[in-house]
Amino acid sequence: MAPGVLTPISKDEGPSEGSAPSVFASKTTTKPAEPRDVSISLEADKAVHPLVLKTFRILVADLCQQFKGGHPGGAIGMAAIGMALWKYAMKYAPHTPTFFNRDRFVLSNGHTCLFQYCFLHLTGYRDMTMEQLMSYHSERTDALCPGHPEIEHEGIEVTTGPLGQGIANAVGLAMATKNLAATFNKPGFDVVDNHTWCMIGDACLQEGVALEAISLAGHWRLNNLTVMYDNNQVTCDGSVDLTNTENVNDKMRACGWDVLEIEDGNYDIAGIVEALQTARRSRDKPTFINIKTTIGLGSKVAGTAPAHGAAFGADDVANMKKKEGFDPEQHFVIGDETRQFFRGLPERGQKWVQEYDELLAAYEKAHPDLAARFAARRNGELPSDWSTLIPSSFPDKPTATRAANGLVLNPLAEKIDSFIVGTADLTPSVYMDWPGKVDFQHPELRTECGINGDYAGRYIHYGVREHAMAAIANGLAAFSPGTFLPVTSSFFMFYLYAAPAVRMGALQRLQVIHAATHDSIGMGEDGPTHQPIELAALFRAMPNLLFFRPGDSEETAGCWQAAIQAKGTPSIISTSRHALPQQQQQQAGRSRRDLVAKGGYVLQENEAATVTLIGVGAELCHAVDVAAQLKEKHGVEARVVSMPCQRLFGRQERSYQRDVLRRHRMPAVAIEPYAPNGWERYADAAACITRFGHSLPGKAAYKYFEFDADALVRRVMKYFDMVREDEMLRREFVEI
Repeated sequence: MAPGVLTPISKDEGPSEGSAPSVFASKTTTKPAEPRDVSISLEADKAVHPLVLKTFRILVADLCQQFKGGHPGGAIGMAAIGMALWKYAMKYAPHTPTFFNRDRFVLSNGHTCLFQYCFLHLTGYRDMTMEQLMSYHSERTDALCPGHPEIEHEGIEVTTGPLGQGIANAVGLAMATKNLAATFNKPGFDVVDNHTWCMIGDACLQEGVALEAISLAGHWRLNNLTVMYDNNQVTCDGSVDLTNTENVNDKMRACGWDVLEIEDGNYDIAGIVEALQTARRSRDKPTFINIKTTIGLGSKVAGTAPAHGAAFGADDVANMKKKEGFDPEQHFVIGDETRQFFRGLPERGQKWVQEYDELLAAYEKAHPDLAARFAARRNGELPSDWSTLIPSSFPDKPTATRAANGLVLNPLAEKIDSFIVGTADLTPSVYMDWPGKVDFQHPELRTECGINGDYAGRYIHYGVREHAMAAIANGLAAFSPGTFLPVTSSFFMFYLYAAPAVRMGALQRLQVIHAATHDSIGMGEDGPTHQPIELAALFRAMPNLLFFRPGDSEETAGCWQAAIQAKGTPSIISTSRHALPQQQQQQAGRSRRDLVAKGGYVLQENEAATVTLIGVGAELCHAVDVAAQLKEKHGVEARVVSMPCQRLFGRQERSYQRDVLRRHRMPAVAIEPYAPNGWERYADAAACITRFGHSLPGKAAYKYFEFDADALVRRVMKYFDMVREDEMLRREFVEI
């Protein structure tokens, strides 16, 4: 193909082959976005393009060779894509990195991070100095160039690394734009119209989470999302055909995407720019641009797997410089012509910022109430009285805490438009669809079941895609701090599928609330495949994540309050399928929503006690029953502690922890049908489970595993006998 020629694989004049147009009532008539004014003519720049490309590629090779490590190949092959994007296609402001209406860029193939770091430096991001750029793979602890992009740094929208996460995040970012635009834009006032650009490689297209997200983006017709595929046909093990021989273009078309192809992605900047502009103008589909490149272009390992993840070696880098007319004895050279090529970009960005500020000022005059709401969203503000939307009391009858979830969340989600709630195909089971809720859907979708919506909708049907659900929620949360408060929901066991994305959210300090239901052996007949014996230990160990198990409706309210107040921290609220008694109604001790924020508190005090029973979540009521039976049958006095969140309890003053547990005076026994890992920190013994579950009705499962009150009393008494026989056990952790 001749340079500059764009090959459309599918066009937006009609449905693509493999799509399902019958579910849409008609073609959208939304006016396509116009290409951005790039201010400097592409034609006028063509003469300097070859020099800039050479400079960029040699710079990447030098940066990897400096500390003899890194990933040079992909970044070098993608150079022309980056020039087309940062110079001509993308709207951003290097000197105002948080410009609200900026385009978002996600580097899903995060190992190619030098691609992004070098362009951040060249385009004028103040923090990315040459000194910082040279910190890549160094021992500097303050380096802004970690081995994969991290959200904390200017110009980085999300942390990427595990492949496939980035593209799923990008779908969330594009959804955020669609939702805000549908909510706040008015004729003449497009206060949200940014585009999301995502760079991926061959490996991202093999990850399940990416494929889940790609399917959803096509279904939702997110025409403000463009994926640029660095098609170099290389992965770590060798050429891609070692494991993949599918037709990627057909696959993307079948998922509802427009597909464009660039044959010469190494040098055809004009063709790539044309493709990016075409993508921005897309009427009703996301765009996939298949760009063929050469990994490690110019090196002796070009086009092969060794170019992926290792420095080329001093001799090879020197030879690359010689071939391109550079002095092999000079390093990290960025000449004046290359500097000049990027010099006007900060000024251009500030012009966009100024224009946007002027637009907001006019918007405020024309639509003052809507503008005030939009300002609150941009500032991440919740209504000052948000907590009053949570019921002050709950029915006395036994209630499943999954149902209590709905009682707490639904009034909040109904009234506060920053809440965006979704489920992985479990709406009837998670109780989180409020009256009058509107689904997030393409406005012209017409489903056979009659459940439709529009882009302003805030209830998301993710389908059976738990991993993508959590990763997309991270993208929604990352759009701008506090603008969205995403809530996901599924069975607790299936958060094992979502765990990599939950971890990435915690790593990025993204506030997402995951509502997990059916969280114990009490969920019953679905058996060991659905009974999460080991999962709590994983999430309790995960840094910067709050894992809650409420024991009744009152504690459920406290968990939501704590999770909503935990800015910069995701949470999992894990709830029961089966009905639980309301401890708020017990005379011996009442549950306290206000004390959930402390992680643990005394539910039933007893100054004559000789043992503390720690009840958690669905088994809090078991601890209460055991305390009563210990006294009635054995004359043993017990006190009961509720511990809905170990991490919050661990943050309290040691004096508070000691006063709650009183382990200096008596043993503490935890009651929870999970793996015991972690309880040794707060308990002397634990009634726990160290095997997989069993398929039985909920009550029968508790009895089978000796978690009914009678059996638990026997286990506690046996522990007393063990300690009397061996006093050293009082200083050790015992599984009973």
